[in-house]
Amino acid sequence: MIGRDSGQVRCRVGRSSDGPSLTAFVTATTAPKSTVNTDEWTGYSRVADSGRAHQTVCHTPGKRVWAKDLDGDGINEVHNNTIEGFWTGLRNFLRPFRGVSKKFLAAYSAMHVWAHNLKTVTDDFLRILLRKPENTDKGT
Repeated sequence: MIGRDSGQVRCRVGRSSDGPSLTAFVTATTAPKSTVNTDEWTGYSRVADSGRAHQTVCHTPGKRVWAKDLDGDGINEVHNNTIEGFWTGLRNFLRPFRGVSKKFLAAYSAMHVWAHNLKTVTDDFLRILLRKPENTDKGT
């Protein structure tokens, strides 16, 4: 899941991508009355039952519609290109490892999500990460 306004990603490696699992994930990671954009895969068919608006694009060969402009303003607001780009980034992040065990996939995915959500590594962040006290010596 990726927020259109926040740009924040929520990702979980699960055993199943069936409808109930996806609906539970959508419910846990989105606010009520959010709009969820997906493709037309049947696993997403119950998303609207979670109290979220559900809009789709079609990825079926011969019928493909990659984005939709529902209100006629010239902006294709219904698409899932943002999350598709995230998956490409995850795939590229994993590529140098030449295969990742299912046992460790969640950890590697979490590292990629963390890097995506953080955006900028600051001195304060590194200090917290390394558990270093704040430098009180202003002369160095």
